[in-house]
Amino acid sequence: MDRLKSMQVFVSVIQHGSFSHAATEFAVTSTMIGKHIKFLEAHLGTRLINRTTRRQSLTETGQLYYLECKRILDDIAEAENSLQTLENMPRGKVRINSPVTFGNIVLAPIVADFLQQYPDINIELTLDNDLIDPLHEPVDVVFRIGELASSTLIARKLAVYEMVFCASPDYLAKHQAPLSLTDLIEHQCLGFSYGDIQASLALQLDTRAFDQQHSRLTSNSGQALKVAALKGAGIILQPRLLLSGELMRGELIQVLGHQVPKPAPVHIMYKSKALPLKTRVFIEFVMAALNRS
Repeated sequence: MDRLKSMQVFVSVIQHGSFSHAATEFAVTSTMIGKHIKFLEAHLGTRLINRTTRRQSLTETGQLYYLECKRILDDIAEAENSLQTLENMPRGKVRINSPVTFGNIVLAPIVADFLQQYPDINIELTLDNDLIDPLHEPVDVVFRIGELASSTLIARKLAVYEMVFCASPDYLAKHQAPLSLTDLIEHQCLGFSYGDIQASLALQLDTRAFDQQHSRLTSNSGQALKVAALKGAGIILQPRLLLSGELMRGELIQVLGHQVPKPAPVHIMYKSKALPLKTRVFIEFVMAALNRS
């Protein structure tokens, strides 16, 4: 087997936490991932990973070898990046993590344009509303909405994220439009799911009408909530960028315009100023595209 490839597989297994996730990354079977690990263990004459039916963990030797493998692979990547920079020919894969709505509506068209301009760069775009740890996940660029906690990551502000309360004309014809946040508790509200955090805390809202115990419908999909609102199911609180077309056509009507949550900043985040050329050109492309819009 190719020892360098096996080292890449080993690092991927540790970063992803499972053989199956590494198998997906390398487009092989979990059995083949296991063969790479066994090859390294046979070559080194020691066990790297303790494996049971339920979990796996690094041995002490495995921890040391993982750190050395990661250092070697980082050095190789840096050498390749230096050559690409010298030739001004970026290539490789950029791995991106973004919230779902922002990724679908804002980022996906930009990524499509980027692929046209940079044919030697591939993109792995993961849309996920759960917060990942960029320092320990195999990702190059992260987009985040909201105020940022203290971090060693580098963050650059891109835009603001404006939220809107709205409902369909049919719903408002049957129910008197709310005049204050207090009125919302008497309405059928359709709430976004923020996992274990209630909407009132996640959005710093002075109402619990969108919390799970009060919502007629709770979903982790803003698109699903919009469809329900269009059919007259209730009031939603969603990003303006998701609702702009329906608001413009009068299919949804904004309410409580003076009591919306404070617009949240959108940041692009990455681990180091010393970026690979492929990542740097992507970040610059995104920022230029958003500045034009």
